Amino acid sequence: MIERRIHRFSRSSDAGAEQSVSRRTPQEPTIENGGGKGPEDPAGDDAPYGGGGNGGARTVMVILIGVVVVLIGVLAYIWVSKQKLVNELDEEKQELTQKMLELQNDYKDLSSDYASINAQLDSSREEVNQLIERIQKTEATNRAAIRRYEKELGTLRSIMKSYIVQIDSLNTANKKLKADVASARRDLSESQKKNEELTQTVGDLSDKVAAGSVIKARGIYMEGQRKNGKKTDRARDVVTLATHLSLIENDLAPKGPMMVYVLVWDAEGNLLVNPEQPVSMMSGEEEVPVSAGREVDYNGSEVDIVLYLKNMGKLNKGVYTVDIYTDHHKLGGTELMLR
Repeated sequence: MIERRIHRFSRSSDAGAEQSVSRRTPQEPTIENGGGKGPEDPAGDDAPYGGGGNGGARTVMVILIGVVVVLIGVLAYIWVSKQKLVNELDEEKQELTQKMLELQNDYKDLSSDYASINAQLDSSREEVNQLIERIQKTEATNRAAIRRYEKELGTLRSIMKSYIVQIDSLNTANKKLKADVASARRDLSESQKKNEELTQTVGDLSDKVAAGSVIKARGIYMEGQRKNGKKTDRARDVVTLATHLSLIENDLAPKGPMMVYVLVWDAEGNLLVNPEQPVSMMSGEEEVPVSAGREVDYNGSEVDIVLYLKNMGKLNKGVYTVDIYTDHHKLGGTELMLR
């Protein structure tokens, strides 16, 4: 009796224990019942709660570190390249500034004796000064502005070269003109000596009238004219020499018709005449050829006169001289420079 009870109790205890183990196994895995990765569980790597999660995190970490390293390398390369470019642009700006300063000094050293060119030089100097200020205020990385300033530098250099050419040309022409004038004056002096006798003969006419009745002239000048009557001082364009004068008012002078003559001498001292209309005047007992003559009705009041000399042929450059006479005396004279 007692043995049967012990046997039933033993079987019920074993059954309860098995039932307890079977209820706990799926809900609380442990190393003892096979949960997780044990030393003898090859399938533990695939268990949802095993040690495989730590290995995946390490892999992700390695990848992220690699990406960061690559990004740092790329950024470092970009920064170095940018610094190199900035340094090159700074060098270009400094070189451009130095060229502008050299151009500024060149403009300071440039000068001329001509007011118009000096005014242009002052304007260009101011442009150079303003350009230097703009360059110094501009960032070297502003490549568009730097290229624009380089073009302006080239333009200002070309302008300076044109100034140099103009100044040299004008200086050469001025020297030549001075030499021509000096030569013309020497020729005139020699021509005057050659014609001294004729001039003296004509000049004696002024002694034939009383001082109070002498008719005088003023505003005497001679000009060259083109075919259209416009004034010119170029010898090759002159077709007419016009002598202008005014007879001064003189109530004591004889009134009525009177002749006025002009004698025009060229640069070689030759008397110029119009072969188609020859004119002469009396000097003492001699008939003297003159360049042109005109009758004037003088009534004692001031009168303006113009005498024209045409058909002279080709004229050479130099100093031309005109002497003006009446039938009785010399009224005056003047010179004209033809170039």
